[in-house]
Amino acid sequence: MKILVLRFSSIGDIVLTTPVVRALAQQMPQAEVHFATKPAYRGLLEPNPNITKVHCLTGSLGELVQTLRAERFDHIIDLHNNLRTRLIKLQLGVKSSSFDKLNWQKWLLVNFKIDKLPRVHIVQRYLAAAAPLGVRDDGQGLDYFIPAGQEVELTTLPVPFQSGGYVAVAIGAQHATKRLPLEKLVELCQRLAPRPILLLGGPEDATVAEAIIADMAAARHSTHQPTNPPIHNGCGRFSLHQSASLVRQAQFVVSHDTGLMHIAAAFGKEIFSVWGNTVPAFGMYPYKTAFHSVEVLGLPCRPCSKIGFAKCPKGHFKCMREQNLNLDWPSPSS
Repeated sequence: MKILVLRFSSIGDIVLTTPVVRALAQQMPQAEVHFATKPAYRGLLEPNPNITKVHCLTGSLGELVQTLRAERFDHIIDLHNNLRTRLIKLQLGVKSSSFDKLNWQKWLLVNFKIDKLPRVHIVQRYLAAAAPLGVRDDGQGLDYFIPAGQEVELTTLPVPFQSGGYVAVAIGAQHATKRLPLEKLVELCQRLAPRPILLLGGPEDATVAEAIIADMAAARHSTHQPTNPPIHNGCGRFSLHQSASLVRQAQFVVSHDTGLMHIAAAFGKEIFSVWGNTVPAFGMYPYKTAFHSVEVLGLPCRPCSKIGFAKCPKGHFKCMREQNLNLDWPSPSS
């Protein structure tokens, strides 16, 4: 049997599909599991031993459909469920099943603050889409596979980080309303003292990371503090797989609602997940790992979007500016 899984983006969403592809591969050992996605995520999927072949949308949708048609799939599992994937299913004309996006329930919560969302993680909805093939949840959580050569040796980091007793802080997110503003990121890092802090993110986050370090140094001089916690800017300096390796070796992880949060969950790390305009009720909180939701409860404007905005629609950004970061952090690792 040949099965096609559809999910075109993004990092976190694709990591959240891994229980499905594992269940298909391990519970249907004679099946081939193929995955269609965007080229940017090929490297995320190809190391996964549960996936037989990755297909990428490198040209037109018609070209991709032609490639997929030649594979003669028996079943399609649609874990994206948008117009593009519906067109693919229509043109391939084989049996398919799709996950429930809960769009109307999310619309009610965002627009009228009426919560009709089931308390079901998105992974369970993904697995429900595969249930017609007889697969079941194996309870093993998420997977993330780091290719050979992409593991980061801690001896390559500054000395305070070489024991693995550091905190990984993922400062990025695709939308600004999912990210703490600079002054709150500085406060967060001050609250984490004296633990070594490794800032992680993409190249677009490197300037913010440098600003955090500079503002912490300025605050130390103005208050005559003897020292700052060791802090290292890793934003844009590591590949995604290398960042995953550093997350795996951290004592614990602090992250916005973003891909590195789900990668941390795949490694079973304790996570402090910081929520702004989105909410855990959407069903994309850390899966099968110890986590703490850090959020401002009771705001009448929250959630304002199921995805995010470039700036706060109300202008006050209370969902992030009023975050209480004086938390019960784990004791520094010895």
